[in-house]
Amino acid sequence: MKKLLTLLSVLALISLEGRSPNFIVIFCDDLGYGDLGCFGNPTIKTPHLDRMASQGQKWTQFYVADPVCTPSRAALLTGRYPIRNGMTSAARAVLFPDSSGGLPASEVTIAEVLKQKSYATAAVGKWHLGHLQQHLPMEQGFDSYYGIPYSNDMDFVKGGPNYRQGADDPNFYPDIRNYNVPLLENAKVVERPADQNTITRRSTLRAVDYIKKNKDKPFFLYLAHSMPHIPLFVSEEFRGKSLRGLYGDVLEEIDWGVGEILKTIKGEGIEKDTIVVFTTDNGPWLAFKTHGGSAGPLRAGKGTTFEGGQRVPTIFWGPSRVKPGTVSEMGSTLDLLPTFAALAGAKTPADRKMDGYDLSPVLSGEGKSPRDKFFYWARAKLHAVRSGPWKLHILQREPINYGKLAPMEGPELYHLEADISEAYDVASSHPEIVARLLKMLAEHEADTEDSLPDQLAARIK
Repeated sequence: MKKLLTLLSVLALISLEGRSPNFIVIFCDDLGYGDLGCFGNPTIKTPHLDRMASQGQKWTQFYVADPVCTPSRAALLTGRYPIRNGMTSAARAVLFPDSSGGLPASEVTIAEVLKQKSYATAAVGKWHLGHLQQHLPMEQGFDSYYGIPYSNDMDFVKGGPNYRQGADDPNFYPDIRNYNVPLLENAKVVERPADQNTITRRSTLRAVDYIKKNKDKPFFLYLAHSMPHIPLFVSEEFRGKSLRGLYGDVLEEIDWGVGEILKTIKGEGIEKDTIVVFTTDNGPWLAFKTHGGSAGPLRAGKGTTFEGGQRVPTIFWGPSRVKPGTVSEMGSTLDLLPTFAALAGAKTPADRKMDGYDLSPVLSGEGKSPRDKFFYWARAKLHAVRSGPWKLHILQREPINYGKLAPMEGPELYHLEADISEAYDVASSHPEIVARLLKMLAEHEADTEDSLPDQLAARIK
């Protein structure tokens, strides 16, 4: 009976307005769990995101599959842990301008899955899954691309000012000429250095234009903002407006962009046909002080497998398709591919191990999340596991210098529902839970050992 109800709820969502839903993923970079008004920030004004959360679902225990850029993005688009799709490495955390690799062509992305149902597809913003032509979005199921191919601090011009020194001042403003980052239209460089002062605004307007042009057919739009990753830049209209300083200015412009997208969806009359997801690739970059974000009550940030590194603020919005409320069950960006596939009536890849779950019953209000466990990976190493409320760490990284492992005397156990900040290690009091979770870790690691050896050769280099 439960399976029948779930099937009926999915069919009902598909049949609304007689068409498959549009999907828009708005993906930020280095946004912290505590950086939005609806997630508790007292000084950054995010009225559009707050309204989006009140009208949709706010997920409070939603995870990314890796605490840094490249592997996190690969996991979202493929529904697979980066250890399986090859986009992780012990030597290099992410791809760089001198990297020759990228997301393997044999990987299947959300865009390619939705192509089964003749979706129009577009990627706007930061890609960071390979900058060479054979690795760009058009080779992974996207019809078009407009954005920067890697992080906005790369291609740094030697001799420029040290951003870490400037970060002591919350209003320090960098110079775009110190970052020779290219802006691409499909595979062609159209601007270099990219004018990052207006990059958020231009990405938003490109997304708005895309929605208007494709309103009469199902579409998938992946809008990956390059900020609030440092260096921070913002349009003149928003500069100096936030009590939080430049970081707040940047987020308030991103919030404006969300408002423009939602306004366009409503104005074009496709709000009942559209699901919008807002989230981010990992937690805040704490090394950059006030130019980095806040993880709120969570421990640590970007680069670590503590909650502050991988639990991210997430909102699902879709009138008539998403039942409003707060969801305190587990979810992950790994789950977007199977969820979108289910709602579109498409098939997920059957020839490889997938790590995502279909969340559509939760979106419709007809069921609970099927995700009851999550594995924390960083730099191709398994660090921790969560099962229900329990989380066991076997490896940890330094909160600021996350390239370095932190010393541990033994496995550490935390009860995340009672101890959201991972402050109280209770391993000695629950040896039976430690043993169970160690077994889960061993089984998962064994399950990934034989993952597509040809793809593992394409790891970040």
